[in-house]
Amino acid sequence: MSTLPKVAWIGLGIMGSPMSENLIRAGYQVTGYTLEQAKLDRLTAAGGTAAGSVAEAVRDADIVVTMVPASPQVEAVAYGPDGILENARPGTLLIDMSSITPQTSVDLAAAARDQGIRVLDAPVSGGEAGAVEAVLSIMVGGEQADFEEARPLLEALGRTIVLCGPHGSGQTVKAANQLIVAVNIQACAEAVVFLEKSGVDLKAALEVLNGGLAGSTVLTRKKDNFISRDFAPGFRIDLHHKDMGIVTDAARTVGAALPVGAVVAQLVASLRAQGDGGLDHSALLRAVERLSGAAA
Repeated sequence: MSTLPKVAWIGLGIMGSPMSENLIRAGYQVTGYTLEQAKLDRLTAAGGTAAGSVAEAVRDADIVVTMVPASPQVEAVAYGPDGILENARPGTLLIDMSSITPQTSVDLAAAARDQGIRVLDAPVSGGEAGAVEAVLSIMVGGEQADFEEARPLLEALGRTIVLCGPHGSGQTVKAANQLIVAVNIQACAEAVVFLEKSGVDLKAALEVLNGGLAGSTVLTRKKDNFISRDFAPGFRIDLHHKDMGIVTDAARTVGAALPVGAVVAQLVASLRAQGDGGLDHSALLRAVERLSGAAA
């Protein structure tokens, strides 16, 4: 029998499924719950156990991990008679890896404390590829002792794991991350259209650009999407739209100006309004093409 903590995993989407499977490969006993039967079947095929509800999944867990789309979903699985806080044992460590508002994380930690449950907010960056390869960057908010307890589990999921401060700090850093990523993708998309309209070999151009100061993880991960116009979702426009709302709202609260970020947030919103919300965020290229008079 494994001496590792028993894990309940709530949310088995594009990110959650490969992350939970990495825990199974690392020797953890994982019981999962999500709304889609096919995702539960995938978990059991990987060696995990499917639960019929959140309450069932968390009842015997030492650590509960949530990876769901946004604040409303975190609140739905955490609160209420069938939620995590009412059904997990006192002393359980809840690690929320969703990308949500910092205030939601602060409120969750306070409510959980009343139930004897400890909380870390631990959102991630790296997209689907980073989740599959277990090389995510994980930004954590919470207590030092809880972070140290969680570290071995987090090390099975990511490569860069940093405690950023008290509850909510992980979400604040993730919001900044999403701002940087969105602006970077937009800049890359504009460069792609400029290069193609200038008649330059796009593949060659992106290769040399990525070897210099213009290079980035975004360009490394997304250059093939740009070249092939393959926008199968690794991280959907819908979710980046949600994240840009988080960062612009949080920045307004603290009095930080985001002049470029605000423009890119509107471009993301526009792309979503045009029906492209289910595509990968590299589909910002489509918006630039439309603005440039190209078919998209």
